[in-house]
Amino acid sequence: MILAINAGSSSIKFSLFNSENLEVLAGGLIERIGLPGTFFSFQNNIRNCSLGNNVDISDTFEAISYISNILTGNEYGVVSSVGEISAIGHRVVHGGESISRPVIISSEIKEIIRENIDLAPLHNPPNLKGIEACEKYFPEVPQVAVFDTAFHSSIPDYAYIYALPYRMYSEYSVRRYGFHGISQKYVLEESAQYLNIKKSEYNCIICHLGSGCSITAVAGGCSVDTSMGLTPLEGLVMGTRSGDIDPAVILYLLTRKDYDINEVSNILNKKSGLYGISGIGSSDIRDILQARDHGSYQAELAIKSFTYRVKKYICSYMGVLERVDSIVFTGGIGENSHEIRYKACQNLEKFGVVIDQNKNQHLQGIEIQSDSSEVKILVVPTNEEKEIARQVLSTVERKNR
Repeated sequence: MILAINAGSSSIKFSLFNSENLEVLAGGLIERIGLPGTFFSFQNNIRNCSLGNNVDISDTFEAISYISNILTGNEYGVVSSVGEISAIGHRVVHGGESISRPVIISSEIKEIIRENIDLAPLHNPPNLKGIEACEKYFPEVPQVAVFDTAFHSSIPDYAYIYALPYRMYSEYSVRRYGFHGISQKYVLEESAQYLNIKKSEYNCIICHLGSGCSITAVAGGCSVDTSMGLTPLEGLVMGTRSGDIDPAVILYLLTRKDYDINEVSNILNKKSGLYGISGIGSSDIRDILQARDHGSYQAELAIKSFTYRVKKYICSYMGVLERVDSIVFTGGIGENSHEIRYKACQNLEKFGVVIDQNKNQHLQGIEIQSDSSEVKILVVPTNEEKEIARQVLSTVERKNR
């Protein structure tokens, strides 16, 4: 059995998979760790039972201990002991340049994760805590790190380099890294299989649209460019993140308007994007669409800005790729908002992209293009935990050869 762990700053999502067929045996979520109202939800698919209740859990170590006890307990348990779990896979956001595939965790790998905390300060620390907690409560189980950035290690140098003095890259590793790689690799595998195209011959544009958003150009099954950069702040308009802006905006705020660096960072990461433009106090696209329907000009502007940026990236990546077999939508917004998908593909007929609004509104499969479209338009639900389990299996098998 493979246990997949996705540890965030205040939540941990986990799934236990059958190693033979990657069937989900059990899974759950602990939310608001260390905050009032910590909640635990759990589903055991073997016993067909579930659990949902408030719990007293103050940190990641207590959370992993709780998960271990649930998985091995008499009432809701799936295994008699943690020894029945053959490996644990951990989502890690940033592996820098030195990591290009999933790896067995060692002291050296943990040090690499620490070294990249500056590049992913919100993600790498809780990812690392999740690893250390599992080492304590699952001491004999191999641990595997699966990196979001690894999928983008195939991006060529001319696409990842920034037009800064070269020493910024050679000395400080300032370059485009890309994120959402675990999700995008899963969607790539699923869509290639669905279209019956060999992955090595498959070209697509993956639009991961959620609270965080990114678009990736895939050629021959490999990432060749992506919208996020050194950090997850670059690229599309997101829930609360600005995406692409003129760098001089930062200098202007710092030198002419007396903001300090922490205020500017907070604005760019937590007060911008859909939240900042709409001005309704929410970054949820459903709330913003509703405010638009009630006459809010700023909400309408936020939606237009969001979909315009998505369309811009789609078109730019169509220019990068020799041909495009499909445009794939995934993530919370990409999977659930037919209006956002429609606006992102609207008026792209000259590029061979024609969306069928009826199929788009009433999903009965994963294809939403019209019969006249030269490019397939797909909606593929992502499953990061399953992709983590896939990569853990391949890593363990590689080690055992």
